[in-house]
Amino acid sequence: MAIEVNGKTIPTTENGYLENHMDWDEDVARKLAEIEGIELTDKHWDLINYLRDQYLNNSQNQPMERAVLKDMAKIWGSKPTSKDLYQLFPLAPTKQGTKVAGLPAVMRKGGY
Repeated sequence: MAIEVNGKTIPTTENGYLENHMDWDEDVARKLAEIEGIELTDKHWDLINYLRDQYLNNSQNQPMERAVLKDMAKIWGSKPTSKDLYQLFPLAPTKQGTKVAGLPAVMRKGGY
């Protein structure tokens, strides 16, 4: 599989994750979000940038939902609920969010 962004063909897995996270940029994120049926807001970008920072600058960490909630509270200034995150990424914030962030698929099962 592949997606087309700005005249470039970017390879993806059969599940729609980028094969190479280095192919990611904001235009790629917009295309991935469009495929997922998501219109990106500032809160989406906060979560996307957080997930990328955790992966790229913290030993490829892919945080579980509890850590995401705690860290988003610091960024947003108020504590979000799981429901708030699922409104952003309905198919699981740490999985669908990771896809739009251009990162490898999270292999763990659920987990709070």
